[in-house]
Amino acid sequence: MSQGLLAGKRGVVFGVANDKSIAWGCAQACAAQGASMAFNYLGDALEKRVRKLVDEFLPGSPILNCNVQKDDEISQFFADLRKEWDSIDFLIHSVAFADREDLKDQYITTPRANFALALDISAYSLVALAREAAPMMTNGGSIVAMTYYGSEKVVPRYNVMGVAKAALECSARYLATDLGPKNIRVNCISAGPIRTLSASAIAGMRSMLTVAEKVAPLRRNVTQDDVGRSTVYLLSDLSSAVTGEVIHVDSGYHTVGLFGIDSAPASE
Repeated sequence: MSQGLLAGKRGVVFGVANDKSIAWGCAQACAAQGASMAFNYLGDALEKRVRKLVDEFLPGSPILNCNVQKDDEISQFFADLRKEWDSIDFLIHSVAFADREDLKDQYITTPRANFALALDISAYSLVALAREAAPMMTNGGSIVAMTYYGSEKVVPRYNVMGVAKAALECSARYLATDLGPKNIRVNCISAGPIRTLSASAIAGMRSMLTVAEKVAPLRRNVTQDDVGRSTVYLLSDLSSAVTGEVIHVDSGYHTVGLFGIDSAPASE
């Protein structure tokens, strides 16, 4: 019998794009603690990539198509999953999107349609997924969504994604209230900058990593593994009374005030 903090638990992971994805780091950490998982993909290209990863690491795991912009596909995803499992214990939401052009200039230039698109994929998708996942969490459960500090403070060129992440965090609090009576917890992890496929769309990503490493109290950037371990905590019984929270996994970057790189204290 497998041992670990998540032994015997089953969950769904949305947002794996490749082996550098935060979602994949979370999946690896959960598997190491005994969890079984199902995964989504979007389109043929991503199916091949996700299926290759999962088949090598977690053979036999359900891998199902789902575009989180379409309610019918979300419903079908969970209908198909019920053919494999009668219940689940957790959901990991690591889905976000904004038009690359909207992450280069000023926020004020964001077109109305692009604003709606970013909010739909990055924030409303959590609501839509939670609505379908909750009925399968018959013994309670845990939902974890990935966010970023740009939801709280202005991060240059993060723009509409920062607004979308703020909506995501607020949605998590409302969902925590709605689902709490069913013993379903909803939390967010605010990770520091990590090189991922989606992060590559943000102009100045290299500078974000440099500054974070220079000024964060731990004097280092975070990794997939760091986020994965904290996700395991939020999915496990160790966090049984934690809900509606945003836990920062950013080497402490969110605790420091704004100052230039040149004036930052040197690492010891």
